[in-house]
Amino acid sequence: MAKRPTIHDVAAVAGVSRGTVSRVLNDDRYVSPAAHAAVKRAIAETGYVLNRAARSLVTQRTGSVVMVLSEPQERLFEDPNYSVLLRTATRRLAERDISLVMMIAGNDGDRDRVVRYLRGGHADGVFLVSTHAGDRLVDALVDIPVAAVAQGAVIGRENVIPYAAADDREGARQMTRYLVERGRRRIATITGPLDTPGGALRLEGFADILGRKASRRLIEHGDYTQLGGESAMARLLERAPDIDAVFVASDLMAAGALAALRAAGRRVPEDVAVGGFDDSAVALTTHPPLTTIRQPLERVAEETVRLLLALIDGAERVEPVILPTDLIVREST
Repeated sequence: MAKRPTIHDVAAVAGVSRGTVSRVLNDDRYVSPAAHAAVKRAIAETGYVLNRAARSLVTQRTGSVVMVLSEPQERLFEDPNYSVLLRTATRRLAERDISLVMMIAGNDGDRDRVVRYLRGGHADGVFLVSTHAGDRLVDALVDIPVAAVAQGAVIGRENVIPYAAADDREGARQMTRYLVERGRRRIATITGPLDTPGGALRLEGFADILGRKASRRLIEHGDYTQLGGESAMARLLERAPDIDAVFVASDLMAAGALAALRAAGRRVPEDVAVGGFDDSAVALTTHPPLTTIRQPLERVAEETVRLLLALIDGAERVEPVILPTDLIVREST
């Protein structure tokens, strides 16, 4: 069996000391560009593979980050937004040779498992996705020495957990203002869960534009699923059959709303205009294609990872990042 190449082999091929190789492997900035390039070439030539267990004893780092999705497992596969976040975060972390571990925290048992994993020191950081207000996982993080950031603000913990997010409130204003300018007079909304930042802020943006016209009769709550959007739309039609537009707080729910409108014999957009939020892949597959608010999910994921890496690297504080949204007009309005 061929002998596995060691750090000494890399040093010999690169023509540098073992200490210089170690500094390159540990991302030490105090290495000359020439030496850094020589070590990288030697690693490729020898086929050297870093022993993470040995490295962690020296650096006190695991080389991994946990992404925690606070939703039932099936949401991971239903909602295309999560795949964008997962793919982008994995790519950005790989640039630093950091692995991403995906964990689901959809119930108390799942949350306890995540807490035990983090308390065990198995990760250098945690990336929270779709966290709900009052989630005790967030409270537990206060006592765990691990860097933590969130995709979207954690309600009630905005000043504790750094985050990156799209401007949910302004995006909702953009859509609602557009529907008003199109001459729609009875505009309803289907919200996301109000214990999430997207749910709460998109409802606030809707109300900002309509003021008193944003009556409770025209507000129905959803859960970011297609079935939830379909059920919410049916309830709206039963309660307020004269609505002529609806702003739905996610594309997936909007797809469900379109199904409910078809079942009720309502034409889109002639009878009811429909606007969504996300500009996910779903928006192009609906009939008709969906007018929606584009949130820059890839940039949100990249910024969230940037904040997390800064904390892992020793930053004491990082500032939240809020990114602008865009109105994308298609045939549903």
